[in-house]
Amino acid sequence: MQAVVIFDSLTGNTAKASYAIAAGLSERGVPTTAFPTTEIDYQALSNAELVILGSWVDGLVLVGQRPGRLGRIRALPALAGKRTVVFLTYAIDPGRALTKMSDAATGLGAEVLGGQLIRRDKLDDGVADFVDRVLQVTVDV
Repeated sequence: MQAVVIFDSLTGNTAKASYAIAAGLSERGVPTTAFPTTEIDYQALSNAELVILGSWVDGLVLVGQRPGRLGRIRALPALAGKRTVVFLTYAIDPGRALTKMSDAATGLGAEVLGGQLIRRDKLDDGVADFVDRVLQVTVDV
């Protein structure tokens, strides 16, 4: 199985998490590359059996939370038939942003297997947990 991580990052936290996820999956036997939404390798995306979409939680502290640059996520190439897992980095309260990210992936035709929030001040632990969960949901499918 090959995988790609496609992400958007504002302050660098989501980029750091994305590259760490790609490295963690590669170390565990799933060759994975990571690309920002503005530099996607379309051949790698075409070859990938698993797509991981990542962004950050944007919006006000208690209301209006959504995936950052959601418009870019919705404008990605079609993911019809691609197994997909989503993640968001966040600082305080993610609200329903993860559901909105999953909905955006579903809107691209992806088969969303799940998602996870990763707190930005606990990236290392969150990434390790996410990699474990990705491997669990992809093995069970």
